[in-house]
Amino acid sequence: MKATPKLSGTGKMSCPSWSLPAFDTCPGAVNKEGEVSDACKSCYARKGTYRFPVVQKLREHNQADWHRTGWVDEMVAKLKGLTRFRWFDSGDVYSAALAKKIYRVMRATSCKHWLPTRSYKFASIAAELDRMELLPNATVRKSSDSVTGESIEGNHTSTIVQNAEDFTPGKGKVLCRAYTRKGKCGSCTACWSKKVHEVTYISH
Repeated sequence: MKATPKLSGTGKMSCPSWSLPAFDTCPGAVNKEGEVSDACKSCYARKGTYRFPVVQKLREHNQADWHRTGWVDEMVAKLKGLTRFRWFDSGDVYSAALAKKIYRVMRATSCKHWLPTRSYKFASIAAELDRMELLPNATVRKSSDSVTGESIEGNHTSTIVQNAEDFTPGKGKVLCRAYTRKGKCGSCTACWSKKVHEVTYISH
């Protein structure tokens, strides 16, 4: 592939995303004992179409490409005109250097950014994630390792339940209802909203 940022799309969302190889760039998926977290054991980004060579190649390209000097400016140009953007429909912020570049992209663009992550577990990366959170157009959602609805601390978080009946309503909490729309977000923008404290997803 030519050296340039490669955006990807998912059937769920109406906006593009920028992604990396699943698990290999997800340091937060493994705990201190070397065990894979419950939420990551059935990672959707390691199944189905994500296993196709062309899909994997794009993400491997991005893993090498972001190191280039001109990457930030090229990403800013690619996001021009968008209203929403998602970081990582697969992979995660696996280094502070990458986080710093993502921050620069967010700061230089006007679209709303949603970045789901487990890399808040690492101090050097967490510091950069906190900087992103201060931007008016960026929502960094710290992902819980739980698949039974357990919440974690943070301004913007997410967790997983097995069924809709397991969702516990509360102030600032939203249940992702993509399951009622054939797996699509539709007009819902809760994940991007700073007003939504916690998004609960149904395991898939």
